[in-house]
Amino acid sequence: MTASKEIPIPYVRANQTGIVLFIVLGIILQQPAWIIVLWLIQVAGLSLGARGNLFIRLTAPLLAQKAKQSAGEAVELQRFNNSIAVGLLTIAVLCFWIGPASIAGYIFAGMVALAAFIAICGFCVGCFLYFQYKQNFRRR
Repeated sequence: MTASKEIPIPYVRANQTGIVLFIVLGIILQQPAWIIVLWLIQVAGLSLGARGNLFIRLTAPLLAQKAKQSAGEAVELQRFNNSIAVGLLTIAVLCFWIGPASIAGYIFAGMVALAAFIAICGFCVGCFLYFQYKQNFRRR
């Protein structure tokens, strides 16, 4: 991984795929533990950067060559997106803590999975929100 201010897109996609996979498994199996583990993975990534993200660490050897040749996503933007995901996953985990079969927990987790899936398809909801935030912040 480069020391630049960008994360190679294959690594970003690996994280997004991991998010979708863990949440879908959690929902289908009705096992919040998958979502709680995902929360831990995303908190580590938010705290330690891309190198702290388990999905990126596991796929980096497989994607290293492709990552060298790909464009990157801005670290600042990815931290913003990850912050939103961690916030929604934190609410989901709290919902599961309050009631293990809490439908609200699955709804909040599902929002994260939907955003990650849409990002894999090419439209980044978090990027859109970030742009709106920056536009409004600059006006003040």
